[in-house]
Amino acid sequence: MALAVLRSRALAGLSAPEVTVEVHLTGGLPTFTLVGLPDTEVKEARDRVRAAIQNCGFEFPQRRITVNLAPADLPKESGRFDLPIALGILIASGQLKAPMLDEYEFAGELALSGELRAIRGALAMCAAMSTAPRETAIRRVFILPTDSAPEAALIADMTILPAKNLLQVCAHLSGRETIAPHAVSPAPTFAHYPDLAEVRGQVPTKRALEVAAAGGHSLLMSGPPGAGKSMLAQRLPGLLPPMTSAEALEAAAVHSLAGLFKLEHWGQRAFRAPHHSASTAALVGGGSMPRPGEISLAHNGTLFLDELPEFQRGVLEALREPLETGHIHIARAARRAEFPARFQLIAAMNPCPCGWLGHSSGKCRCTPDQVSRYRGKLSGPLLDRIDLMVDVPAISEAELSTRTMGETSTTVRGRVVAARDRQLARQGKPNAQLTPNEISEHATPDSAGAQLLAQAMNRLSLSARGYHRILKVARSIADLADAESISAPQVAEAIHYRRGLSG
Repeated sequence: MALAVLRSRALAGLSAPEVTVEVHLTGGLPTFTLVGLPDTEVKEARDRVRAAIQNCGFEFPQRRITVNLAPADLPKESGRFDLPIALGILIASGQLKAPMLDEYEFAGELALSGELRAIRGALAMCAAMSTAPRETAIRRVFILPTDSAPEAALIADMTILPAKNLLQVCAHLSGRETIAPHAVSPAPTFAHYPDLAEVRGQVPTKRALEVAAAGGHSLLMSGPPGAGKSMLAQRLPGLLPPMTSAEALEAAAVHSLAGLFKLEHWGQRAFRAPHHSASTAALVGGGSMPRPGEISLAHNGTLFLDELPEFQRGVLEALREPLETGHIHIARAARRAEFPARFQLIAAMNPCPCGWLGHSSGKCRCTPDQVSRYRGKLSGPLLDRIDLMVDVPAISEAELSTRTMGETSTTVRGRVVAARDRQLARQGKPNAQLTPNEISEHATPDSAGAQLLAQAMNRLSLSARGYHRILKVARSIADLADAESISAPQVAEAIHYRRGLSG
């Protein structure tokens, strides 16, 4: 009888709980049994591991093999357990001596040749390993496939050993050949985004975009086709402050869970623009083994929803919770997961089904009933959660042909960064995230502004949420002006953004 015990990691949302891989060999008819709630991908490890061990020159034991993945009630998925299973079989059969096994954790999918293939979620697994209590977890060395090592090495206090194949891992564990640690840890750099100066005209909309960037507010633009709504939305990430290391790491971990992380995108704010045919699961995440959706992939970045009324109503209603809380809970019969979803929503729509309502050409032939049904696709509770709503008029020929360039993204970003720094120094968060109590403390207008806001409450029939959002937007406008208090002009501009869309 022989037993080997190794450690690995599973994925449960953004967390990566520890998994103990126990390999037991005993006499009897040759069998290979996997237990511990493995899914199909994990069960298929039996064939991959058998071929990899044989093709690396080892002998596959003709004995009764039992592999237990503990804890038994935690579902296990993907091929990341191939490497620890193979190592456990070699150690239990006496073909590999590994005296310092307790120092390591392992993850990697095996090819039939014994080569190691990249795995999904390496950054999340390494982050979980680094935050484990040191008195209960002495392991600080993670052996991973070479292609997964760069993202895992972003965790500063971990030792990442990149391995190309099973033989290299065996040589390291036995002391014959040491694997050099992966030491790459790139510093955050500000990415190159499309420049705001490329957008001709649209000065009022650019102002709204600047206010949205300063406070982290959501924005809805309405205008005819070709007015520049998509161009403006694509330039929002270039107006936002550079990401902190913590923000970049959290966003990278989400992309790692989806298998989309690229080292060259480190420090860049995501810009996700799903098509209007996207399902609810595609937008908010889901699946039998929950994975992040577009709103989580846009975490600390921008989610752009073009042709907003064309999205299914149920899809849009699913945005209401994450817009308020900054995270999304996904519940399935067997699994529950939570993903971060602190995104900045930028949406665009036409004023009517044909798109030409209010255009000087008079091309619109939509009836009032058609316009009402089109706009009615957006529920009141959803619109109530959008901070700024602006009309984007068509661009004239004179504006298109002018050689005069508007302000660059760099210029506007300077004002946005200064305003955001004021917010962080005052309350430790952007204005869009203020709670009602914090609004009372940090976003109270002067007497003239309060009187103006009271009149707007009565005339516009604003909800309590709308009232608070006006104050948050007004606070951002004041921060852009470097003003300590919120005055009537700033309240008036915030009310203007809250009046809805004209028609």
